[in-house]
Amino acid sequence: MRLRVEFTTEPFDLDEAPAHALVAREVIEAADLDAVDVGPFGNTAEGGADEMLTAVDALLRKALEAGATRISLQLNVIGEGGE
Repeated sequence: MRLRVEFTTEPFDLDEAPAHALVAREVIEAADLDAVDVGPFGNTAEGGADEMLTAVDALLRKALEAGATRISLQLNVIGEGGE
């Protein structure tokens, strides 16, 4: 199964990316995922189900530890297959 995640962390800071946002992006960029796109107001990534679910777990835990007070996350199945 192939999945796509879209997420944002809050609170926002327009002057400088907060620690929780940087940590969340680092987790996603370091994961074994593809089609990773990070931006100031939202982030997306695609990958196999096992890799994605492991990355999302780490993202939630580490972003909260780094000060996130809200994490908005959408996870979609985008394909079936041997992944």
